[in-house]
Amino acid sequence: MSSTTSAKKEVTQYHRNKPDKIFIGMASNIFKHAIILFRMYIDWLIDLVFGFYWEGKRVKIPDLEKRHSILTESAVDIAAKIRNKQLKSEDLVKICIERIQQVNPIINAVTDERYEAALEEAREIDQKIAKGLPDEYFKKKPFLGVPFTAKESHAVAGLLHTLGVLARKDIRAHEDAECVRLMREAGAIPLAVTNVPEINKWMEARNYVFGQTNNPHHTGRTAGGSSGGEAALHAAVTVPISLCSDIGGSTRMPAFFNGLYALNPTPGHTSLKGSGLRTGEEPTMAAIGFSSRHPGDLAPLTKVVAGDKAHLLNLDRVVDIKKLKFYYVESSDDWRPSPICADQRNVMKKAIAKLTEDAVSTAHVPQPYYHSGFNYLFLLWRYWMTHEVEDFASMITNRKGRASFWKELAKKCVGMCDYTFPALMKLFDEQVVPPVNKEWAETTTRELKDALIELLGDDGVLLFPSCPLLASYHYAPILRPFNFGYWAIFNVLQFPAAQVPCGVNSDGIPLGVQVVAAPRHDALCTAVGASLGQALGGAQPPCRVH
Repeated sequence: MSSTTSAKKEVTQYHRNKPDKIFIGMASNIFKHAIILFRMYIDWLIDLVFGFYWEGKRVKIPDLEKRHSILTESAVDIAAKIRNKQLKSEDLVKICIERIQQVNPIINAVTDERYEAALEEAREIDQKIAKGLPDEYFKKKPFLGVPFTAKESHAVAGLLHTLGVLARKDIRAHEDAECVRLMREAGAIPLAVTNVPEINKWMEARNYVFGQTNNPHHTGRTAGGSSGGEAALHAAVTVPISLCSDIGGSTRMPAFFNGLYALNPTPGHTSLKGSGLRTGEEPTMAAIGFSSRHPGDLAPLTKVVAGDKAHLLNLDRVVDIKKLKFYYVESSDDWRPSPICADQRNVMKKAIAKLTEDAVSTAHVPQPYYHSGFNYLFLLWRYWMTHEVEDFASMITNRKGRASFWKELAKKCVGMCDYTFPALMKLFDEQVVPPVNKEWAETTTRELKDALIELLGDDGVLLFPSCPLLASYHYAPILRPFNFGYWAIFNVLQFPAAQVPCGVNSDGIPLGVQVVAAPRHDALCTAVGASLGQALGGAQPPCRVH
């Protein structure tokens, strides 16, 4: 058979198959849109049912009094005022305590405190400053006299360290976690610890030890997890510094739900020693981070907890936003999470429009991007969680045996289980659901990571949705267990990611986007995040500020 004849047959076969391919493509597209419409209807129904109950539970938090107005300022500015003798640390700590005592009965964020010890430490700092300290001392202690709170999974010597587990309800930390130690070394004063879900593994800060933390913007809605107590307390304008951690969105998720900025730095540069019962020696996709109402606080605070590795994150890099390349993903094609809601779609469009307006040339206009790896947000995270040292089934018993899903489910049915339903879901996922294929997961992760590193380089930024939906009503995340995947995928890739608040919707619920950069280009995240936040509404307080 001649090559010409063969070529003609191939062309003929192509034209015969073309209608079939078009039909298959159209059918697939119709099916996809049908699924999206169905999921949107389900989400609407969930909000209708849960809202019927929780809207009646909405309680407004107290307005910020004029004498507490210092709490609206950034930690960096507050530290400067203490350093310049314009503000006493003791007075600041007193103000923080007063404000926490006003709002905590409503949001239920604080699980233990050291108010008297903090006041004593503040007095000692004030005395040292009054006598005079050299500039070198202040450089070593950039946050001297500034109080902070930490999620309860970070060990703070003398305070409860339960991780939300009943088997640990009376356990106190004997020494500080490394991140807490570094904060103390920088001059900051630990004030209190805040609520988390059991072993930090859920989208809501709720457990059987301390109960449920409420979102200050809407107390009938979740504050997120696992740093939910931190974000709720900080959003309520109570304390200058909020110390968090993130293995699947645990810093960025609560920041989004509570309308805050947050940075999850490139993993591998902050020590997890003493956090979540870790030794700090294990490789992990988790990182220590902060949430804040002020984007300018994120880099200086991250440098503190990064310690000797801080220089590797390039946080002092001067960023000219107009010279950056921008890419964006409007929605994942992963069918597991909810479809992106209208409010979040509008926020992404506004962010793209703002960057397009500011672009100095066509080369800097935001470009759409997609990779098939984004189709598996949850599955990839689920696989890489098997590489973490945490043994959830053991830790939830305080390492006195291993919890069994089937046994605990039976006990749950008769009201004898010590664990929340989300904890049972975690056990089910680990002990019943078949594992993710190793070869597929590692290949997909490598391809996605390599593609993004090549795309972004050292001057590229990716805009990515924070979450398909805004802060859900309490317990509703149980019916939407995969939505956190929009954050978790960047833990998997070990990329730095910033959460950027973009004001609130018509009901006062926070909006936002994520800003992602290649590893060790964390400064791009903070710079672009600060610029977009300022343009799109930023962090809005959940109360009136006098």
